[in-house]
Amino acid sequence: MQFKNTKQLTVVLLLFLGFTSYAQTELKNTVVDTLDSFPIASASVYIKNTTIGTVTNIDGNFVLQVPKKHEQDTLVVSSIGYSTFRIPIQEFDASAPIYLSEEQASLDEVVLIAEARPTTGNEIVVKAIKKLDRNLPDSSYVQKGFLRHKERNKNEFKWLIESAITVYDSGYAASSADHLKINVDQVRKSYDLRDVDSLFTFASYKNQNTRQKLKAKDISRRSVTTEQLLTAIKWNDTRINGLQNLFQGKLNLLRNANNAKALFGDNILDTHQFKLDTILVDNERKLYKIKIEGSKDFVGLDTKGVFNQGYQAQGWIYIYYDNYAIKKIEYDLVAASDAQKDRSKRLFDTQTNHKLVITYIEYKDKMYPNYIYYETPKLVNVGMKPSLKISKVEEARYNKEERYYYTVQEILFSEIILDKDEIANLQQEDWDPDIFAPKPYNKEFWKSYNVLLESEEDEQLILDLSKRASLYKD
Repeated sequence: MQFKNTKQLTVVLLLFLGFTSYAQTELKNTVVDTLDSFPIASASVYIKNTTIGTVTNIDGNFVLQVPKKHEQDTLVVSSIGYSTFRIPIQEFDASAPIYLSEEQASLDEVVLIAEARPTTGNEIVVKAIKKLDRNLPDSSYVQKGFLRHKERNKNEFKWLIESAITVYDSGYAASSADHLKINVDQVRKSYDLRDVDSLFTFASYKNQNTRQKLKAKDISRRSVTTEQLLTAIKWNDTRINGLQNLFQGKLNLLRNANNAKALFGDNILDTHQFKLDTILVDNERKLYKIKIEGSKDFVGLDTKGVFNQGYQAQGWIYIYYDNYAIKKIEYDLVAASDAQKDRSKRLFDTQTNHKLVITYIEYKDKMYPNYIYYETPKLVNVGMKPSLKISKVEEARYNKEERYYYTVQEILFSEIILDKDEIANLQQEDWDPDIFAPKPYNKEFWKSYNVLLESEEDEQLILDLSKRASLYKD
């Protein structure tokens, strides 16, 4: 190739240098159990001494974009209860799976150490909560991450949003309601094919925002415009599944533990009991595996306008043995009161109303959120039960496979910013946490952004959804 002048050559060189400076190395593979080759889900895959990483999906698969400046670094793959795999990134080989073998510490071996330590699950958890001010970030930071928000019934996806998000937090000591902000930076996919017939949502919207008092069974679909229903659904989406609820509400169990009425606050043992199960190993560190059980009082989320009370907590909590930092929480809220059991069965066809998983990563001696999974059923197609008096078309609406919806939100954080100047520059921007607002697609942005790899089932469902969305637009 010949260049007509020096200016043209300079432009080409600048373009080339710009391309190489943002070049990425893409790593793909599967993580499996050495014993039976079964895929290991939610394994951590990251670059050593950084927060750049991802987690494996349900099939054990992952994809990771490695910036050029880290190509000489080491890749680390770890999972609670397994050995840790390390390899120089330049030696990474995707021709064979990554095998992790089970590794478990002896409970007796640990307890016999001559040190005054808590010995029961309740004592260990209470001590970990008291140490949150030491183990969680105590100054401002920013995290960059990826959000996948999907809504489906038992057959298919109805709604999918994938976004890049930024979260600013001033630290554990300050109120998240006043000092935690969220921004949706970019949107990769946004398909919405839900049936616009949720009269229950419309009734809730009217009851909460006007002086009208309505019941869904008393509303005729013909009397409500599509625009009115869309307004009600958008209101309900934000109220139930907005990112503010997840980060600033009671389900952000550790970050908001010092708030009034916190689930993991001063009265934690009134609503939860904890039983020490065993000692495991994570990345060559011992940690307690503790079972979460119900207690004398019910758990409630105090959601405005929603009966979100009467639950029993179940799940697991994993706490490092050396410093009592909490590594992971698996937290389910199951209907326990008679009123909540009846409501959950009638409206959701499930007794588990909230499923939450939060995994933390240690960076510069503090624990930062790394991966969040949140699942909850959702009121969409609610109305009178089918009878012989309705048509076959109407009857199909109430088929259990079609009627009951649930929402899943997954968040992967892959960058932590601690530099005060960079944080100050970000603070000057407008923050918009609305994940439901449409945004233009930026193809170049997504080429080098770390995302969660879909499972094989989700990949097919997303493909089907995108096809149906194209047909719908046509």
